[in-house]
Amino acid sequence: MSAPVLELKNVAKTYRVKQGLFGKPKPLKAVNDVSLKLERGEVLGLVGESGCGKSTMAKILLGLEAPTEGQVLVDGDAIGGQDRLALAKRIQPIFQDPYSSLNPRKTIADIVSLPLRVHSIGDANSREKAVRETLELVGLPARVLNTYPSQMSGGQRQRVAIARALIMRPEIVICDEPTSALDVSVQSQILNLLNDLREEFGLTYLFISHDLAVVEHLATRVAVMYLGRIVEEANVEELFATPRHPYSRALLNSVLTPDPSQGVPDTQLGAAYPNPIAPPSGCHFHPRCPFAQDHCKISTPRTVPTNSGHVECHLQDPKSPMYRENFSV
Repeated sequence: MSAPVLELKNVAKTYRVKQGLFGKPKPLKAVNDVSLKLERGEVLGLVGESGCGKSTMAKILLGLEAPTEGQVLVDGDAIGGQDRLALAKRIQPIFQDPYSSLNPRKTIADIVSLPLRVHSIGDANSREKAVRETLELVGLPARVLNTYPSQMSGGQRQRVAIARALIMRPEIVICDEPTSALDVSVQSQILNLLNDLREEFGLTYLFISHDLAVVEHLATRVAVMYLGRIVEEANVEELFATPRHPYSRALLNSVLTPDPSQGVPDTQLGAAYPNPIAPPSGCHFHPRCPFAQDHCKISTPRTVPTNSGHVECHLQDPKSPMYRENFSV
């Protein structure tokens, strides 16, 4: 059996954060003992509130940050021992804001061809041909070659960012909120484009998003992140139909509906997010959990296998005194 195209083994990232002018630096675990596997051609949606560690994980996967602990493997090879340029051929990012991620002083031809020039691939004529073909793939005409990002719409700029990511034909694409800065009418076009490109080139996506409707549309599996931990992972159908972790249910309940009479949904999570420098004891989610009991305050939940993934919750653990058979939140 072939190795997963991307695998994280007990990955952690700890920063030292100083509080106040004379305060001593304290550890902040942005990513805490995360293990994940991505099979070739699938889309893993990574969801969670701001500050939970999603973007830090993306930086680790791109080689921009080194993990404090654990390993990241691409096709079974640890990325820690790989050259930065070699890694860039295999993993490419698509960022949230297409305007800030594109150099406003460069033409579209220069922007899209940059990876080819950095890697010394081809000559000027072959690079221009590759740029034209890649722009055509993402739905942009050749006439945009000599234009600048400021002369394009948000959707067109994001197509340029996608073209730049795909010009090297990578195996894995890290999509960090790639549609959140776009109008709703344009979002569906970009999502459909990403899906078509995945099918055509056999791409593997890690898709980071706050928008659960987008994740449900594009992802094949979903990982729910809270305070640096993956608290639940399942295929998209199972997680959206029967979420097992109370935090997963709260996120699903936060989705706005088209009916204005229903108002803004109440997630019952409260307004305060816990301090990651001083996380709660036991289960980190217990201060916001409607099912929490005293056991949750003192005992850290185990990782329990489920039908299509795993969950970290005492209610789902047969060895826990709080276990409820066939319980789904």
